[in-house]
Formats: sequence, C-alpha cells, structure tokens
Amino acid sequence: MTSTHGGHHGTSHGQPTGTGERRNGFGIAALVLGIVGVLLFWTAFGGIVLGLLAVVFGVLGFRRARRGVATNGTMAIIGAVLGALTLVVSAVLLALGVAVINSDEFKSYQDCIEQANSQSERQDCARDFDREVEER
Repeated sequence: MTSTHGGHHGTSHGQPTGTGERRNGFGIAALVLGIVGVLLFWTAFGGIVLGLLAVVFGVLGFRRARRGVATNGTMAIIGAVLGALTLVVSAVLLALGVAVINSDEFKSYQDCIEQANSQSERQDCARDFDREVEER
C-alpha cells in the first residue's frame, strides 16, 4: 500500500489529523498583517486596522493550533503580538496628534499661516510654533 504521507496513516507526529487537512490560514494572515502593520504603524489604516486584524487572526489561528486543526500556533502568536504592539503605538501616536491639533499653540500657528503673505513669514510662524511647543 502506497501513501503520500510518508507512512503516517491518519496521524501527524503522533496526533490524529481528523478528516480534513490542517488549515494554517489564520496564523499566516496574522503574521503578514502584523508585519505590514509594523511597517505602516504611523498611518491610521496600517496601525489601527491592520493591527486589530492581526490580533483577531492571531487569536483565531492560535486557537486552531491548540485544537490540533493547525500547525502554526507560534506564527499566529507572533502575528498577534506584532499586531497588538502596532495597535498600541498607533493609538498613542493618534492621541498625540489629536492633542497637538487641538492645542492653543497649533491654533495660533494656523492663524499665523493664514495671515502670512510670504515664505519668510510662514517660516517665522513655524519657528514661533516650535518655540511655544518646546516651552510647554
């Protein structure tokens, strides 16, 4: 009798494989989304959306691996961790950005830029803004 599984009839390293093949899509998706999220953490889409998706797929992939339906539990965990880190860093950056945009210094800067008539006046606005932020 010939087998395409190298002599392991119905088992994979001593564990039953069930009726279907092992499905590793969630773990792979988590890792890919986590890596892309890390590369794009500075964007709302890259950091928040991809980070959240990496966490969700990582948890689903890990649960499948724990049940023996998938073989890449470590990959799923790494993807979820990368996604969580990306999500946290992006959320902090977003909060800082909102804080800066809502600050009195930024409103003064916007008013200054709107009234500036030349490039040198715009540069003065930028210098004033930088000085006000540093003093805070």
